[in-house]
Order: sequence, then C-alpha cells, then structure tokens
Amino acid sequence: MRTALMLAVLAFATLSCGRSSPPPQQVEAKAFLSTTSPSVIFPSFGDAKPHEWEGRHPGHYPVHGLDVSRWQGPIDWRRAKSSGVSFVFIKATEGGDVADPLFDDHRRGAQAAGVPWGAYHYYYFCRPAHEQAKWFIENVPRGADLPHVLDMEWTPHSKTCTIRPDGATVRSEAKRFLDILESHYGRRPIVYTTVDFYRDTDIARLPKTEFWLRSVAGHPRNVYPKAAWRFWQYTGTGLVPGVQGKVDINTFNGPPEIWARWKAGG
Repeated sequence: MRTALMLAVLAFATLSCGRSSPPPQQVEAKAFLSTTSPSVIFPSFGDAKPHEWEGRHPGHYPVHGLDVSRWQGPIDWRRAKSSGVSFVFIKATEGGDVADPLFDDHRRGAQAAGVPWGAYHYYYFCRPAHEQAKWFIENVPRGADLPHVLDMEWTPHSKTCTIRPDGATVRSEAKRFLDILESHYGRRPIVYTTVDFYRDTDIARLPKTEFWLRSVAGHPRNVYPKAAWRFWQYTGTGLVPGVQGKVDINTFNGPPEIWARWKAGG
C-alpha cells in the first residue's frame, strides 16, 4: 500500500510540472500513510520561501503540525488534517490583558476535526509571571490534548514593552509561570523560544522543561548546539491545505510510536 501511494504521488508531481503555482489555499500537500501508525501522515507541505536544507531536514520526521493565531483567519481543519497536520498549538493570550479573538474558533474547529491541540501564551516582560499565568488560565479551559506552551522571545518591536531582563530573572519568572500552569492543568508546559533568546538567557537551564525551538535555516542540532528539543519550528512561510496564506509548520522529534506515547502523557 505504501509503495502504491508513493507512486501515485510521483505521478501527480509529474503531471503538475510546468504549471504556474496555485494560490496558497489550493496547495495540496503530498503525503503517505505511516505503515506503523495509520493515523499519522508523512506530509510534504508547500512553502512560499523554501529553504535548501543540507543534511538532516524536516522531511526526515513523520509528525508535523502547525501553530496558528488570528492572522491565519478561519481554517478548514478537516482538510488540514487530511493533508498531514497531526497537531496544532493555538495562540490564546499575551501579556496580562490580550486574548486572541480566534482562539475559541480555532480550538473548537481543531477538536471537531480530531486535530490534537494545545494553547500558547506570548510572554511580555513588563508584567509579573503570576499575572500572565492567571490571564492564561482565565482564557484557556482544561481538556487540551497537548501540554500548553510558554512563548518567550525578545520583543524589540513592541509598542509597550521592550525591556530585556537578565537571564536569572527570565528563568525565575518562566519557572513561576510553568509551575502555576502545571498545577492547574496537570502537565508542565513546553517553552518555545528563538536562537538569540536561548543564547542570551541560558533558558535551557530550566529544570523539568521541554523545548520547542525555532530554526528556519538549519537543523536545531547545528543552530542550538547540545540542545534537547521536543518540537522544531522549521518554517514561518508554510503553505498548507485548509489554511489561507502562510503559516508556521513544526515537527515533533520522534517517530509515530513515540508521538503517541508522548501525546498521551507517557
């Protein structure tokens, strides 16, 4: 079956040669089912600005998913799932007083389509961690399929908060946020971060913490030397069926069997 599907994909690609690129909402991902876990699809999504990967690249990983916010607009979750989307992290809140207006729509749509979801909080360094954790809890119900996410990165373009605390302060506040959410939801959140923030704050020193790393021009093992990572955001310009325009795409670090155990909390 796997061979037949791969041949069908190759045939489709051959017939498509020479066509002009379709608009993003019409891009169809090439995918084939995992022989060890039929519920997981190995996708090959489009990209508005593709990177020429060297060595190990996103295609070596079978489990891919999205992170989305209001900027993606309404999403056809069933179509996205059928194209190979295995999970989604949805923006819920930022700081202590901003909520994403499409969070509930995205959450309910993903749930209805059977796409495992978690929520993320964009951290502002001008509010104490406990206030931001409280705001997140007020806006995100229990019942997520995945751990939630603390998004920590520098905010140089913010109109209200551009301070850059030292590493010890950042780690202390991050730990407080993670502890509060773990107590409330029963599972410790993941930390999403970027190359410069990771380097400047030494946030890898946080205990009991899994990381989701952004690296759109190189494998994490090269960009974040010696870092352990659970998720890798490998593009911010992905083209995925069911999603209008460009979207972030991520991969899970492991095969379908590990994904299933991890998702279940194992």
